[in-house]
Amino acid sequence: MEPARIFPCVLSVFMSLILDRFAVLAAFSQAADSDFTFTLPPGRKECFYQTMKEDASLEIEYQVLDGAGLDVDFFISSPSGHLLFNDYRKSDGVHTVEALEMGDYMFCFDNTFSTISEKLIFFELILDNMDMAEDPDDWKEYIHGTDMLDMKLEDIMDTINNVKSRLGKSVQIQTVLRAFEARDRNLQESNFDRVNLWSVVNLFVMVIVSAVQVYLVRSLFEDKRKNRT
Repeated sequence: MEPARIFPCVLSVFMSLILDRFAVLAAFSQAADSDFTFTLPPGRKECFYQTMKEDASLEIEYQVLDGAGLDVDFFISSPSGHLLFNDYRKSDGVHTVEALEMGDYMFCFDNTFSTISEKLIFFELILDNMDMAEDPDDWKEYIHGTDMLDMKLEDIMDTINNVKSRLGKSVQIQTVLRAFEARDRNLQESNFDRVNLWSVVNLFVMVIVSAVQVYLVRSLFEDKRKNRT
């Protein structure tokens, strides 16, 4: 067979194998993450629920982006009601939960200690080992003609999983950095407003003090004796 005919044949087989591999990897969702930003009114508590199976893991990271004090109470409880983590008036935190029982895990943000200040809160969830029970070798029955390639499909799978995990980590870090940037910006804007307010107050006080000083100095040189005619 001529080389010009062999190369397109091998290339088509290789591309079909790669496409099949991507289709199989799409079904193997090893980790899922989500993030959410919400406003917590003063005197209120908001709770969220995440369903988990046994041997799964949950990592949650939260930050208070805006609000007086930049603090909030936070706790996580298991489906049976056991308290797993409890933070008191913190601005941020990271916790990892290893699911020992299946059910709905509850995590709450509590702002009941504040009566006038609402809080802007960001949190991110990262779930691992949440896949349904599947045989990881089922994909092999869909692959044919592996003898024609020198590269092993296991190596391709490891490489793609490595790239996927690094991309997911990069997205997570960028999301956290954006949350830090938003919190710092809100803090700077709040300080800017305070500086402007106190600058106006100080200027007003200085004008009043200057006027009083001028009046007192002029009163010292005034001749209060009445002229007799």
